Amino acid sequence: MATPSSAEHRRPARTLHRFANPGQFLRLSGKITPWLFWIGGLVTVGSLTWGLFFAPDDWQQGDTVRIMYVHVPFAWLASAGYFSLAVCSFSSLIWRHPLADLAAVEIGPVGAGFTAVCLATGSLWGKPTWGAWWVWDARLTSVFVLLLLYLGHIALVRAFDDPTRGYRAGAILALVGVINLPIIKFSVEWWNTLHQPASIGLTGAPTIAASMLWPLLGSAIGFTLLFAAITITRTQAAVMEQRIRSLLMAKASSMSGEESVS
Repeated sequence: MATPSSAEHRRPARTLHRFANPGQFLRLSGKITPWLFWIGGLVTVGSLTWGLFFAPDDWQQGDTVRIMYVHVPFAWLASAGYFSLAVCSFSSLIWRHPLADLAAVEIGPVGAGFTAVCLATGSLWGKPTWGAWWVWDARLTSVFVLLLLYLGHIALVRAFDDPTRGYRAGAILALVGVINLPIIKFSVEWWNTLHQPASIGLTGAPTIAASMLWPLLGSAIGFTLLFAAITITRTQAAVMEQRIRSLLMAKASSMSGEESVS
C-alpha cells in the first residue's frame, strides 16, 4: 500500500502522463494549432508593418535599428526554445514522459533555424553598427555555441540504430548545454562586449521608447506563437509517423506468423 508521501510524489508524474497521451495530444493540438498559426501570423505581420514602416528611427542608428523587430524576437526564442528542449529532456529522463522525446526531437530543428536567423540578422545589424559582419565577443560567441548545441542534439538523436539510445544521449546533451543560457543572458554584464545591454528587463523601466517598444513586443508575441505552432505541427507529424510505423511492424509480424504456420 502506497504511503501518502509516495502517492503525492507520483501524482505529478500521473498528471504529466495523462496530458502526454498521444490521442489527447492530437485532439487538443488539432484544435489550437490553427489558432496559433492565424493569430501568430496576423500579430507578426501587423507588428512588423508597424515597426518597419511606422516606428521612428533611432537617433544614433537610423533605419538600421529596424532589424531589431526580427533579430530580438529570434534571439529570445533561440534561448527559450533551448530551454523548452531541456525541459522535454528532463521530463524524458525523470518521468519517461511519452511525448517528451518526440517533442525534443522536433524542437531541435525549429530552434536551430531561429538561432541561425538570429545570427544572420545580428550580422546584418553589426556591419553598419560595428563595421564588421562578425566579432568574437561573448554574446555572439555564446549564441554561436547555442547553434552548435542545437545541431549536436539534432545529429545525436539520429546517430543510433536504437531510437531510445539516441533520445537518452540527446537528453543528456540538452541538459548539459543549459549552462550556456545564463552565459548568453549575462555575457554583456560579465564581460566587456560590443553588444549593447538589454533594453527590457524584469526590473526597472525599459530604456526603449514606447513607440518602438510596442511593435517589438508584438513581433515577439507573434513569432512566439508561430514557433509554438510549427513545433506542435512537427510533433503531430512525428506522433502519426510513429503510429504508422507501429501498425506496419504489427502487420509485418502477423504476416510472418501466418507464413510460418502455413
